[in-house]
Amino acid sequence: MAKYNETDNTTINLISNGTDITGDIKSNGDIRIDGTLRGNLNTKGKVVIGITGKVSGEVICKNSEVSGIVEGKISVGQLLNLKASSKILGDIATSKLSVEPGAIFSGNCKMTDSDNNGGATITKENEPEKFPK
Repeated sequence: MAKYNETDNTTINLISNGTDITGDIKSNGDIRIDGTLRGNLNTKGKVVIGITGKVSGEVICKNSEVSGIVEGKISVGQLLNLKASSKILGDIATSKLSVEPGAIFSGNCKMTDSDNNGGATITKENEPEKFPK
């Protein structure tokens, strides 16, 4: 049975090595960044940041695989995969996290047990944590 609420992400947007973009990007499809983005990225699809890719700003997506650099918050609705060459300088909010040995992460990590198709959100730090007994 087909799911009617999911978008068809057959198109991949590519920001190639040597390309510098300043500004925010909003998309419904998948995005691969091998260049540089200075701004926020919001997509309902998957974000791949290649080994030469760098994002300075907030990233909100459904799934992500990072081999490059992210300077800012990254909010992922489902799975965030940090490759050995990745460097994250900022907060992470995700449902599932995979970290290869060698990955660098400096910031806070908030994991939720709920699946969010539009991306995860980072909550206020001062809210009390509630854990099941």
